[in-house]
Amino acid sequence: MKKLFFFLFVTAVFSFGGGKVLYSLDFTKQKDGDAKAWLRAKGFKMMLDAPELSMQFKSGKLVIRTSGEKAGLFGIRLPEGRYLDNVGSVKIVWGVDKFPNGANWAAGNNRLAIGALIALGTQTLSSGLPLGINAAPPFLGPFIGEKEQVGKRYLGKLYKKGGRYYCVANKKGAVTTHFDIDAKYRQEFHKAPPPVTAFGFQMNTKDTSGGAQAFIKSITFYSNSTFAHKF
Repeated sequence: MKKLFFFLFVTAVFSFGGGKVLYSLDFTKQKDGDAKAWLRAKGFKMMLDAPELSMQFKSGKLVIRTSGEKAGLFGIRLPEGRYLDNVGSVKIVWGVDKFPNGANWAAGNNRLAIGALIALGTQTLSSGLPLGINAAPPFLGPFIGEKEQVGKRYLGKLYKKGGRYYCVANKKGAVTTHFDIDAKYRQEFHKAPPPVTAFGFQMNTKDTSGGAQAFIKSITFYSNSTFAHKF
């Protein structure tokens, strides 16, 4: 765990466009092979159907795949004292090789080949389920969707109070996403964003057919003074 903390924060001495790198995780240097043990060693937790997803390092990418209907989430919850303060933006280099057939947010089938979830703060909001089940902090969720409108904000079936999803691309192949966390949080919640306390990735092919395949090359969080391109 000490190695993980060092890895997460040693890059803070570097800068990008005037903003510090608060966190950087790069998959491009990993040897080909199963990725789950490596991810767990870095602090990732496998949730829902994530243990059943194929996760392989291949040709400088973390490739995530399923041939069936799975909803998997894998992410890191940062320990108190290691939260990412004053976050401005995140850059994700990722892409989709195969979209799940039937995913269509406008039609109410909120499924995706790959998406990120970025939680801010520790105050939890209702998930929409009774008795406070699965309450969670506010989160922003950039994702790549085949049929969704790039730049549009979507709501899920749950987490309507705190969850906001944004389509950042709708084509196959590698894309680089520059997502303005500070601006989007202020726009949605009308106040300055609290620290990033957790982040993760999800693949959800429930109620679809044909499976899905996506990949991630890197994710980097920058401080608020960084220059951020808007999608």
